[in-house]
Parts: sequence; structure tokens; C-alpha cells
Amino acid sequence: MSEFNNVTVTREANVYFNGNVTSRTVTFADGSTKTLGIMMPGEYTFGTAQPELMEILAGQLRYKLAGSDAWNTVIGGEQFEVSGDSSFDLIVTELVDYCCSYH
Repeated sequence: MSEFNNVTVTREANVYFNGNVTSRTVTFADGSTKTLGIMMPGEYTFGTAQPELMEILAGQLRYKLAGSDAWNTVIGGEQFEVSGDSSFDLIVTELVDYCCSYH
């Protein structure tokens, strides 16, 4: 889906890692949320409160889920899931445009 209709967008940005990762929160009528953002090249660790689906819209990164030694590569058009109450490491190799869904 390249377009969201009938949503509320929070104006204030979510800014992480000295501005190298930014996103905006989109809230749907049913109360569910997604974030749309950009990640600059670099290495990052994120914690999760609830399960997340990370859709990579453009760019490329490598990720490693908590408890795993395996690094996986994803590119634009691919996605990966992260468990709730967990964390994941990222190595962003080129600018990444992403959509994160929480469930």
C-alpha cells in the first residue's frame, strides 16, 4: 500500500541517534499506528515494546534479532518481523525509507 487514507499524522518527528533516524507517527481510525521514517547509514540498536513489522520501502540494511547471531540483509520491497519486549541491531548501508507497523 503506497497511500494511507483517513489517518491522523503527528506533526512532531520521532528523532533518534542524533537525527540519523527520524519518523512520523500515523494513527488509523481503529487506533492502530505505524511510523514512516528515514534511516541514514550507520549502526543502531532498537528496543521493542510490542511486535513490529519493518517494511523496507527503499534502500538496504542488515539486521540481527535479539538472541541470534545471524545477520540478514533486506532491501527495498522486503520486510522482517521483530518480537515484542525484544531488541534488534541494524547496519544501514545506504539511506533507508521504511514503514514500521505495530501489532
